[in-house]
Amino acid sequence: MQWEGGRSGGGVEDRRGMGGGMIAGGGIGTLAIALIGYFVFGIDPTATTQVLDQVQQSGPQQAGKTGTPEDNAGRFVDVIGANINDVWATQMRGYQPPRVVLYERGTRTGCGFGQSAMGPFYCSLDTTVYLDLSFWREMETKLGASSAEFARAYVIAHEFGHHVQKLTGMSDKVQEAQQSARNETSANRYSVALELQADCYAGVWAAHAAAASNGRVTLDPGDLEQGLETANAIGDDTLQRKTSGRVTPERFTHGTSAQRMQWLKRGFQSRDPAQCDTFASLN
Repeated sequence: MQWEGGRSGGGVEDRRGMGGGMIAGGGIGTLAIALIGYFVFGIDPTATTQVLDQVQQSGPQQAGKTGTPEDNAGRFVDVIGANINDVWATQMRGYQPPRVVLYERGTRTGCGFGQSAMGPFYCSLDTTVYLDLSFWREMETKLGASSAEFARAYVIAHEFGHHVQKLTGMSDKVQEAQQSARNETSANRYSVALELQADCYAGVWAAHAAAASNGRVTLDPGDLEQGLETANAIGDDTLQRKTSGRVTPERFTHGTSAQRMQWLKRGFQSRDPAQCDTFASLN
């Protein structure tokens, strides 16, 4: 992937090296965070909750420096994020970019306390993408994902996809549907559809990246395949098989490996956000 000639957005808030903090209250809660940590990395939910309970006693964290980070990994996030915003500005009327925060280990968010065990995540309450860049190493060394730069960009684009869902109102509709769902299995079906749509949106971004940057952000031959390799590595069935040795479909939250590859590829090939209706089968 070629990106170093791309436009810098200059809007990344860098909290790395500042230590963790906590805002009282918040949206997702310690149990939800623990479960996310379990499904992504196989972390014991009880242990995760205990850690978060301890961290909640910490004092507030100061805001980080906002601009373009000086290190290569930080600049990569800045350039890719700017390119994703440029793409969505052409695909969606009235598009407004999310905030982007880089952090280490843990940080306060509008949704409560965020920690690296959650992996990259989007908080709809403060419209911010949170990235602990150590997740890339975890994803590659522990989950078997590709180490290609496009694979990392796919993860960023997926989180920006959740921001698009916030702007379209889809994330709010899913939350309402989950609250009225008959049981946890039914509620999880909406989570899976939301995540797969974000994968599809990541594919749409990739298809338009070069045009939105006048050729300064481009995919190399084989990049899509590297993205598909990563989608395969982080499917619910693959992660469950690695962490517990068995697959429990009723506890899926992000979709199977095959589904994640399918929707990433669909977004890339169609180039059209309208083709990312992962909710059609739920009706």
